[in-house]
Amino acid sequence: MGGGDKCLRPLDGRPILARAIARARPQVGPLVLNANGDPARFSAFGLPVAADPVGGFAGPLAGILAGLLWARAHYPEVAWVASFPTDVPFFPPDLVERLAAARAARNADVAYAESGGRAHPVFGLWPVALADSLHRDLFEGARKVDAWAARHTVATAAYPVVPFDPFLNVNNPEDEEAVERLIAEGVVPR
Repeated sequence: MGGGDKCLRPLDGRPILARAIARARPQVGPLVLNANGDPARFSAFGLPVAADPVGGFAGPLAGILAGLLWARAHYPEVAWVASFPTDVPFFPPDLVERLAAARAARNADVAYAESGGRAHPVFGLWPVALADSLHRDLFEGARKVDAWAARHTVATAAYPVVPFDPFLNVNNPEDEEAVERLIAEGVVPR
């Protein structure tokens, strides 16, 4: 994608991150961005930025831990944290509600999304109570979200991929073109 932050790339004139925030905000309470490096590049979005609590670019699992630790420090009454990748502009507007229902129905420890038979574990619902366990596991080398989640009872919320996969992420120019086409055709909101 030419370097830089994918989430700051525009789609139909709006940054992908702005679209993700608009999708997440009605579903949760406080929002925090997880990003490493200079947080000032996100200042236009008016959200706090929490860096990974472990070094070495440990990936999305470190981002989930950052969210859990941030919630515990700033909102100790919060028991659950929802995670959303910022390169997916049109994830479902009922995601957190469906994750919570799936988790409760199965009495699971964690929940994440799936579509078309494919897991999307970064779209998850995580108990703050697992922060210390996740912190330890990251220092011991855990890196894959789904592998770490599998150490616990997992529930999933499944979504159809028609008329489009709501978890389509923008990883390359072809994905960007596909999303721009969905916008132009009115399949997804501008």
